[in-house]
Amino acid sequence: MATDARLRVRVTGSVQGVGFRPFVHGLAHKFALHGFVRNDACGVLLEVEGARIEEFVEALRRGPPPLARIDDIRLEPIALRRERGFSIEPSRGGKTRTRITADATVCDACLDDLFDPASRFHLYPFVNCTHCGPRYTLTRRLPYDRPQTSMASFAMCEDCERDYHDPADRRFHAQPIACPKCGPKLDRSIADIVATICSGGIVALKGVGGFHLLCDARDERAVAELRRRKGRDAKPFAVMVANVASAARIGAPSADDVALLQSIARPIVVVDKGEDDLAPSVAPGLIRIGVVLPYAPVHHLLFHAAAGSPEGASWRSEPQEFALVATSANPGGEPLITDDAEARAKLAKIADLIVGHDRAIVARADDSVMTMIAVAPAFLRRARGFVPEPIELSDDGPDTLALGAHLKTTVAVTRGREAFVSTHIGSLDDRATIAFYEETIRRMLDILDVRPEIVACDLHPDLVSTRFAEASGLPVFRIQHHAAHIAAIAAEREIEGPTLGAALDGYGYGDDAGAWGGELMLVDKGAWRRLGHLSPLPLPGGDRAAREPWRMGVAALARLGRSADVTARFPHIEMAEQTARLATSRSVAQTTSLGRMFDAAAALAGARFAQAYEGQAAMEL
Repeated sequence: MATDARLRVRVTGSVQGVGFRPFVHGLAHKFALHGFVRNDACGVLLEVEGARIEEFVEALRRGPPPLARIDDIRLEPIALRRERGFSIEPSRGGKTRTRITADATVCDACLDDLFDPASRFHLYPFVNCTHCGPRYTLTRRLPYDRPQTSMASFAMCEDCERDYHDPADRRFHAQPIACPKCGPKLDRSIADIVATICSGGIVALKGVGGFHLLCDARDERAVAELRRRKGRDAKPFAVMVANVASAARIGAPSADDVALLQSIARPIVVVDKGEDDLAPSVAPGLIRIGVVLPYAPVHHLLFHAAAGSPEGASWRSEPQEFALVATSANPGGEPLITDDAEARAKLAKIADLIVGHDRAIVARADDSVMTMIAVAPAFLRRARGFVPEPIELSDDGPDTLALGAHLKTTVAVTRGREAFVSTHIGSLDDRATIAFYEETIRRMLDILDVRPEIVACDLHPDLVSTRFAEASGLPVFRIQHHAAHIAAIAAEREIEGPTLGAALDGYGYGDDAGAWGGELMLVDKGAWRRLGHLSPLPLPGGDRAAREPWRMGVAALARLGRSADVTARFPHIEMAEQTARLATSRSVAQTTSLGRMFDAAAALAGARFAQAYEGQAAMEL
C-alpha cells in the first residue's frame, strides 16, 4: 500500500488562461490528493499530498487542456503538511517568466450554447470558456487573471460567479466569462449588420483583435465600392465563409488546407480559386484566394442570421451562399483600428454601419495568413492565433530586442531560450505605424518583464528601426538583411552550426551598400559571408523600379544587348528609350534581387507594367 508523500510541482509554458488550474484541481480530486495550485510569474505552481502522486503526475503529463503547451514539469519532494482539501489560491506576482496564450477560436461546446434557446448564452456574441476565446488581445499584464484583463470592469452576475467557482463547470476559472446579464454588448444588432451587408452596404465590425470591414463577397458593386472608399485598388481581399463546405464552393482547398482552416488559430489560408461566382474585384488577376472560417461567436451569428436563423446544429456544416469580404480596417495602410471612438472618426466615410462593443482590445492583432508550401504550412503573416507563442531556441543567450527592418515589420524579444515575435506591425512609412511600432516594443518588454541587454537591427543606416536602435542606449548588433533571414529559418528549424542558405526577396542593404536580393550565404554564430548571388540587373529609377516593373523589363533587355527592342515591347511608355539608355550607363545602380527579376519577367510578358501593391507583378505572373 502506497504511503503519503508531498510533492511541489512547477509547470512552465503556455499554462495560464487555458484552464490549467481547474484541470489540476480535477486531477487532485480524482486521485484524492490535498494541496493547492496557483498562477505566478513563472507559470503554475502546485503542491499535492497523498498516496497517489505518481498517478497524478502521469495524468498531468498525458492530458493537459486543449490550449495548454507544457514546456517543462519540475518535481520536488517536500515535507508533509497533513492539510485537508485542495484549493485554487490567488495568483502571485514577481519577475515574469511565463507567457500569455494566443487567442483561440470559439469551441464546439460554446457554439452549442450559442445556438441553444435554453442556454443563458443563447445568441450571446461574447460566449467563451476555459478552452476557447480571447486571451492575448485582452490581457494587460501577467499573471493572467480577470483583474489583469479588459474584463476587469465587468462584475460577474450570480450565474457567472457560480460557474466560475464550480470545479465541475467548463467555465471554472474562465477569466473572460460573461453573459448577456453582466458582460460586454454590441452596440448594434446582428440583424442590422446582416441587413446592411445584404443590401450592398459596408460594415465596420469590432472583433477579437480589431475592426474588420465587411461586405457581400458576391456583390461586385459592393466590393468595388469598398476598394474605392478604402483606397485599395487591387490587393486581394480575404473571404470569410461559414464552414468547410462553403469554402469548397469558392476555392479548392486540399486536405492540408482544410486542417489549417479548422485549426484553433483560424488563420486566413490561401488556396486555389474555385469556380463559384465571387465578385471579380475580390482578388483581381489572381488564381488563388484567401479564405477564413468564423472564429468569434459574432461571426457565427452573422452566418446564422443570413441563413434564416435555423434551429438545430446541422446548418453549421451545410454550404451557405452568404460569403463576406473580411478585410482589416486600416485606412491608408495605418495600423488596424481597435478603439470605438477612433473607428467612428476614421471609418465614417468607408463604412455605412460601424458596430463596436464595450470590451476593450488591449493588443491589436490582424488575422494570420498561411499557405501550404511543399506540403508544409508556411506563414505569410503571423498574428492572431499564434502571437505571442514563442519560438524555442537551442541555447540561452542575452535578452535581446530585435527591431526588424522596414517593410511588413515585426519586432522580437528573446528571453533565455525563447524568442517572442510580435504581431504584424506593417511598413514604417507613416507616423501612426511608427507609433504602433514603439507601442508594440513597450508592451512586449513590459508583459514579458524583459530588460534587453542588446539591440539588433538591420545593416541599413537610414531605417526608422536602425535609428530606434541607435537611440536605445544599448549595444547595437547590426546584421545584414539576408543573413538575418537565413539565421531566422535556422533558429525555427533548430539547425545548429554553419548554415548555407539562399535568401531570395525584393531588397536588402548589402555589405557593399548595394541592392541585394538573390543571395547565397554562409551563416554561423552571428557571422555571415556572401558566397554568391544572382547576376545583377540595372536598377533604372532606383526605388521606382520596384513600383514600375516596366523599368525592370527595359533593364533586362538592356542587359541582354537588346535595347533596340524596347520601343516595340513598351510602345505605350514614353520614357522607355530614355530608361534603356540609363540602364546601360555605368553610373546606374545594380540589383541582384529575385523580386526585380520577377518584375522584369512580368513586364516582358505583358502581365503587369505598374504595381498597386508590393509583389503584384510576381503574383499575377
